[in-house]
Amino acid sequence: MARKTAKDHAPPTLTVKGRDMRLRTLGFVLLVALAVWFIAVNTGSVTIRLWVPTVTLPLWSVLTVTLLVGVVLGLFVARRRARR
Repeated sequence: MARKTAKDHAPPTLTVKGRDMRLRTLGFVLLVALAVWFIAVNTGSVTIRLWVPTVTLPLWSVLTVTLLVGVVLGLFVARRRARR
């Protein structure tokens, strides 16, 4: 029977310019780049109704706030799961 080493349980990696990078890191960098690009190309103004007041803002600011709220909520949920 073959013995398992620590390398057998290591996260999957990919070599980029001679450096080993985790696939999770590459996916995260790709998602961040796509989010920044998407926010940068959406520069028009939008009207948002917040229950009673109506606000007109640039779309990039609304997308940025939405992204930041999503990141904070995702970190909060991940932290709670890690405690279990």
